[in-house]
Amino acid sequence: MKIRGVVGWRAASVVVAVGALTAGCSSPGTTTASAKALASDVHVTTITASKAYTPKAPTGGTDDYHCTLIDPKVTADEMIVASQFLPGSPEVHHAILFLIPPQLASQAQALDNGGTGWTCFGETVLPHTSLNLPFGKTSVDGHISGTPWLSGWAPGQKLVDTPTGTGELFPAGSLVVAQIHYNLLVGDQPVTPKIQLDTVPAAGSTLQPLHLTLAPAPPDIPCPATVSGPLCDRTAELASLASRTGQSQADFVGTLEEICGRDPQNPPAGATTSCIWPLRSSGYIVRVVAHMHLLGVGMKIVLNPGTPGAKTLLDMSNYDFNNQRFYDISPPAPFAAGDKVQVTCTYNAKLGQELPLLRGVAPHFVTWGDGSSDEMCLGIVESVTNLPAP
Repeated sequence: MKIRGVVGWRAASVVVAVGALTAGCSSPGTTTASAKALASDVHVTTITASKAYTPKAPTGGTDDYHCTLIDPKVTADEMIVASQFLPGSPEVHHAILFLIPPQLASQAQALDNGGTGWTCFGETVLPHTSLNLPFGKTSVDGHISGTPWLSGWAPGQKLVDTPTGTGELFPAGSLVVAQIHYNLLVGDQPVTPKIQLDTVPAAGSTLQPLHLTLAPAPPDIPCPATVSGPLCDRTAELASLASRTGQSQADFVGTLEEICGRDPQNPPAGATTSCIWPLRSSGYIVRVVAHMHLLGVGMKIVLNPGTPGAKTLLDMSNYDFNNQRFYDISPPAPFAAGDKVQVTCTYNAKLGQELPLLRGVAPHFVTWGDGSSDEMCLGIVESVTNLPAP
């Protein structure tokens, strides 16, 4: 399948003095993160697609995951203190920026097809660097490849500052992969996205580097009793998932079920799912994010569940896909190596027939999947090793 892609991205960089940001007014490119950074200047880099991309889903699917390689020309180590993704069109479901360290640059360039990008369902944007290990076992910074997240965007988010006293490491010579999920249930018109990254020099900075931990749980949501169809059978739906997003994505469902202590062939089905993940180091949790799709109605994230010191980091009963956001933890929550994080998600399967966007989708057993008519239960936990300065 030939996909029409972004030929390139245009980058423009300016430097904004902190003094210009503390006067209570703003201009294009200025951010409140600059004052947090406590550095002499903030570099604001705006990257715009040089050509529009027209999304196209695989046969039988309604979603397109497309990756494009970006060279922001980072000449010295920097820290990202704020980011903003401007989708350019409502069919953008979400976007993630992945860091490509210099040692993986050649592999990313080989995938980029001369600037047109590549199809990239799943979290491993550079498939040849996958560690081929079960998710959450031995991995790099909580990921199944050597390409950690730099930032992400979902509907409802605007410019996002890092928590006070923190930043994302951005090494010199790094490249960036923009993975954008297009939902063709919304539309299939050409899209011209834009990315803004606000950075400060890493040298001499007192900012604490952010570490990201992904805590997923496998949804297993049966069709409501009032509807039926061939895809209400879980096995048939997994075959459909493989045809739409690739066999590796269907295989991941089984891996996730097993890691969460379930029978991959016959997991418990219902409106709620949960999983517990270990933390492998010590530090302080400074921010959490909840991500589900259109059937999601609630999420709870708890540190050390079932213990006297249990701490609820997030308890959301009104999840809105179109109004997703980051939640700072104040004061930061301390944790030790061996502590655990539990994520629990709740769904309303009837929304599959009630939401206008999903009415044209055949009734189906809903599992973890990259499509907008599939589901996710993903708690994102950001932490630092040392307590950040106020």
